[in-house]
Amino acid sequence: MGTVESSRVLLVDDDPALALVLADLLEAEFHQMETARDAATALQRASGEPFDLIILDVMLPGRSGFALCRDLRQRRIDTPLMMLTGRTAQADRIQGLMLGADDYVTKPFDPAELVARVHALLRRAGRNAQGRRMKEHSGEISVDFAHCRVEKHGQRVNLASKEAELLMYLAARPDQVVSRDELLTQVWGYRSSNTRTLDVHVAQLRRKLERNPATPRLLITARGQGYQFCTRAPNDM
Repeated sequence: MGTVESSRVLLVDDDPALALVLADLLEAEFHQMETARDAATALQRASGEPFDLIILDVMLPGRSGFALCRDLRQRRIDTPLMMLTGRTAQADRIQGLMLGADDYVTKPFDPAELVARVHALLRRAGRNAQGRRMKEHSGEISVDFAHCRVEKHGQRVNLASKEAELLMYLAARPDQVVSRDELLTQVWGYRSSNTRTLDVHVAQLRRKLERNPATPRLLITARGQGYQFCTRAPNDM
């Protein structure tokens, strides 16, 4: 695993025992940890202080983590955000990602995996000095992460929730090949050798977004590997 420079992390959780565990875990990786116990305090701090990452528990007193995530993105606070929760329902996972979260980890979690996910988010953010991009473009297609909106020629495209989640995940990694295993794990929440569900959803997206679905230029297949959201011109491929 590559090294990650020391980063400032805001942990939003009202459970002092868990907060202590996470603080010890990440401070051991040379991250500076700051904590907030409720959504109001977290929103105030995130709006006025620079953070490299926010780790946000869904179950907070007074105002949920989902609501806080939405408020942060509506304020154009584009700090990478990881949601942490004991709620394992797929609908909850989708809701968090659709509201603007970059990753979603369920409890109980493996400490090594959590650290790896933190490092991955910080590496991605480090590739852009401005943090998370709020929009991604490819030709006539525009993906607005903050508002979970996709447009073609300036007109909104209606996508089913799983189609939108898949497209957002790929568009957040422009011109990178994302493996089938990663897409199934992160978008559907399981690992399987049967990738027909993934292929069907990609085909549906191509029908809605590509000029010619038979020769896609937006959602590219990397044979034997996965899929790629392409922003480059065909002659640059």
